[in-house]
Amino acid sequence: MRTKSVLSVVAVVCAATAFPGIAQAGCSDVLAALADTLADAICVPSADLTTNNPATTPANNSIAGLPGGAFTPQTDRNVISPDPPNRTPITRAVPGFQVTGRFADDPTGEARFLLRLPESWNGNLVVAGASGTRSEFNGDFAWSDYVLQKGYAYASQNKGVLNLKITSLSSPTPPTANSCRLNPSSQIWVEFYDNDPAKPFTQWTQYFIEATGLAKRAVKAQYNHHPRRTYAVGTSNGGYQVRRALEQAPDLFDGGVDWEGTFIDPRGPNILIDLPPAISNWPDYVASGFDPNSQAARNIEAAGYPPDMVSGSTSLWGLYWVQFWEVTQCQWQKRFDPSWPTYADGPNNVDGTGGYNYFARVANDPSIFSRVAAVATTGKIKRPLITVAGTMDALLPIKRGARAYEALVRGGDRRERDDDDDGDGRSGRYRLYEVQNGNHIETFKNTFPQLELIQPHAQKAFDLLIDHIEHGARLPPSQCIPRGGAIASAPSQRGHCPNLFVP
Repeated sequence: MRTKSVLSVVAVVCAATAFPGIAQAGCSDVLAALADTLADAICVPSADLTTNNPATTPANNSIAGLPGGAFTPQTDRNVISPDPPNRTPITRAVPGFQVTGRFADDPTGEARFLLRLPESWNGNLVVAGASGTRSEFNGDFAWSDYVLQKGYAYASQNKGVLNLKITSLSSPTPPTANSCRLNPSSQIWVEFYDNDPAKPFTQWTQYFIEATGLAKRAVKAQYNHHPRRTYAVGTSNGGYQVRRALEQAPDLFDGGVDWEGTFIDPRGPNILIDLPPAISNWPDYVASGFDPNSQAARNIEAAGYPPDMVSGSTSLWGLYWVQFWEVTQCQWQKRFDPSWPTYADGPNNVDGTGGYNYFARVANDPSIFSRVAAVATTGKIKRPLITVAGTMDALLPIKRGARAYEALVRGGDRRERDDDDDGDGRSGRYRLYEVQNGNHIETFKNTFPQLELIQPHAQKAFDLLIDHIEHGARLPPSQCIPRGGAIASAPSQRGHCPNLFVP
């Protein structure tokens, strides 16, 4: 006979209110259900699954045997959320079980899984993607805290990869073939696990789908009931995971929310096309004294980027240049076109990251196109999907990302029309909510108060999706959310925001 913990006994009482007729099991049952698919699995009872409990998110570099930077959960949860007091409010403790482990089918041992099972379960499951090359704890502030308090079981994964390893702290040149400079003014070099031969970007979709299957099995073991509904959520590369999951495995999901999802199309747009103009024109823009009328500034905006913002000696583009542009270009180029000399010498590095010409490279080597095509987003969604994106995103510009994906969903027809009238039914399942002055990094609002946070709109979009799927409410039309405003059922500005920046 199974011996139940005190927590499990309490769980049965709580479940009678949250999901009548469902008795809960415990860690032994959950681990048994995952025994053939999850390695090094650990299940622990928790008095609080939210981030108010310090034990919920492990410390950085807390997995023995991994180099520093490979596993950074504390850092990861900060990168997509605003600083306090604008983080997700936590109004109550959420007791339950937390399960962690590795996917047993990954020979590299990198693919990781996280599951949180609340005592008071509402009968549904949320599966989250991970941004950048971040860990399965990436969504703890933005998504987990939000949905757990509503009673959802929550699962996440790390796209099958660890983060990065430092290859040099003081080298003027790349110390290894796969090294990327952490920022253009640095002599710190790193290798991304994502660029290892055994880690193609196709695994990003694979492990999102596998995590969903594992989570559903664990939910059944814990509550003796499969989830009634399963929702996908994610930010940046995690938003890309949501799109691909709904395109490739719609039977597993009821709907999804992607927040600033990465757009990939071998014909363009894609990161390998969009980042080089920003990188190559940045030095001349600085030399102009941040002149918005300079040729360099015009070139960057012509490539699809929003206008710059300048406060004293700090530039919004400059924040992206220091933290994202070059290192992201390096990471993606080394995956899809590894023979290109990333850091070749030349004026303004025009022969390296800034001088990369995707179309010329594809003409020379068609296999580059094929590798990008293998991970492309198609827009062929079969479940309701909401995209929330900011007009001031200078990493994944809205013209080259969210709007490009919207065009795919609509079958390439960019004309204004009713959201439910596109002839093939896909467009009626899709909404794009543009956040006026929203950008890719929430904490940049600390420097530029004119920016708007996206997180509250992404969370509201989740609530609207639930109301649509579970109660038949009509989704508000695609719209421009004004500064200080909210998603509206009758918006004053349907469709795209007329201006990327509004003072």
